[in-house]
Amino acid sequence: MLRRMPAKPSARTARRSGAAPASAELRERILSATRELLQESRFDTLSVADILTAAEVSRASFYFYFPSKQAVLGELVREAVTQGQEAAQPWIDGRQDPVAALRAGVREGARLWSANAGVLMAIVESWGSDEDLRALWLEQMDLFTDAAVARIRSDPHVLRRLGDADVRAVAASLTWMGERLYYLAAAGVPPFDDEETLVEVLTDAWTSILYGRRDPAQLSEARPTVGDDTGSATRDRRSS
Repeated sequence: MLRRMPAKPSARTARRSGAAPASAELRERILSATRELLQESRFDTLSVADILTAAEVSRASFYFYFPSKQAVLGELVREAVTQGQEAAQPWIDGRQDPVAALRAGVREGARLWSANAGVLMAIVESWGSDEDLRALWLEQMDLFTDAAVARIRSDPHVLRRLGDADVRAVAASLTWMGERLYYLAAAGVPPFDDEETLVEVLTDAWTSILYGRRDPAQLSEARPTVGDDTGSATRDRRSS
């Protein structure tokens, strides 16, 4: 009796088995190429052809994964926003001193914007004139606002301080202020191009509105130390 030899895998089966790694690689090449191009070029001047050349992929491959360059930008923005949410988590979860956690989050946010300047500047400059990008950016910013609202509502001290103020309006104002100042810093606009200045201004804005106090480090600096004549001079002026 003749034994049947096992059938050889068809070309289609072979392609399927290798499709996942190839697909992931091609998609990542498109994203990486676009990210790098945005470091040097404005999004409105960037063409799909530019991306194809930089990524070394065919037009058919590009459109298999993304319907447009706006879709590529959208994916890059989502990646950056996910990192931003992680940076804000210490303040959001409420397990650390809120002022210290805010300062750390603001600093990480500044560094995130610096590392992703091309992508984040592109979305800020483009969402006002493109409906899909507008919907995307408003959705992403709402993620930060929603998290801030939840954190504020979980803190009785902050709620008492805000009184009858609209919590969502306060949270949205703070998050959008951050977006604007981070953008100015990424664009190299003084004084926000200096990281320390940016962190100081944003931290003070958040803490003064929500907690009514400045950063503990600044409070300790303002407090007279033992043997400091500043305190006695102040008392002398008050008594005179």
